[in-house]
Parts: sequence; structure tokens; C-alpha cells
Amino acid sequence: MQEIVLKLLAYIAPMYFANSFAMFLGGKTRLDGNAKFLDGAPFFGQGKTIKGTFFGIAAGTVIAIVIAAFLPAATAQLSSEYVLLGFLLSIGAIAGDLSASFLKRRAGLEPGKEAPFLDQLDFIVGGIIFGSVLYTPPIWEVLVIAGITLIVHKASNYIAFKTKLKKVPW
Repeated sequence: MQEIVLKLLAYIAPMYFANSFAMFLGGKTRLDGNAKFLDGAPFFGQGKTIKGTFFGIAAGTVIAIVIAAFLPAATAQLSSEYVLLGFLLSIGAIAGDLSASFLKRRAGLEPGKEAPFLDQLDFIVGGIIFGSVLYTPPIWEVLVIAGITLIVHKASNYIAFKTKLKKVPW
């Protein structure tokens, strides 16, 4: 059981770190450069920044390096190229978050407006897609990861809201 837990933690950590650090270390310069899509709305929300994108991917990759050093047995279950997997999971997490932001703008949702399930799972879906080049989790792992993420995401965002790190509790 411990092996399974460590494997799942090694798998989700780069995505979680990428998603969190993109928010915490974001900046002012918008990733879309204030450009508008064909519908006249921004490509992404104002919180999607160049600095956040860079530091999100960097944080996810750094945690993959740390995990590879301290949990080699867990990472070996995922890929012999675990650090590369962590990098892909990190890029995917950011791409998933950006994709959700893009879809929310197309749907006319204002930045910061909640889109249930999409807001909580976007980075996981993106990470799984990008990471599938090196590791494709079985469906039971995807379901466990989704369930854990729904709980952790809600709780961590509520804490960030209460500590004034976020403007909304989702």
C-alpha cells in the first residue's frame, strides 16, 4: 500500500506544484499580452502571466528532481525518465489551466468566476495528457487522483482565500 501511495504522490506532485506556484509566483505581464480572441474577449484571464507560467513549470520540474533523488523506487514505477515525466506533467498542468481559462472566456465567464470541476481538474487533465508520452495511468489511478484533487483543491483554495492569497475561495 505504501508503494502505491508514494507512486501516486510522485505522479501528482509536479502537477500540484506547477499549478500552485504559477499562482503564488505570478506577475503582472499577461501571457496573452492583452490580445483578444475572435469573439472580442481575452484569450485568458488576467491572472495568467508569463512569470507564473515560467515559475509554475520550473517548480514542478524542481520537485520532480527532488522526488527522483529521494524516492527512486516510486519514480521507477512511473518512468525511467522520471524527471522528464515531471517536466511534461508540469507543462501539462499549466496547459490544462490555460485551456480551462480559454474555455471560460469563450463561455463568457468573468475571470475569477467558478466553473465547477473544470477549475479543480483542468491542471490534472492537462498533466495526464502531456505526461502520457512516458506514463499513462490506469483508470483507477485517474479516478483516485481526481477524487483527491477535488478535495485538496477545494481545501487549499479556501485556505488561500482565508489567508488573503486569493480573492475567491475556489
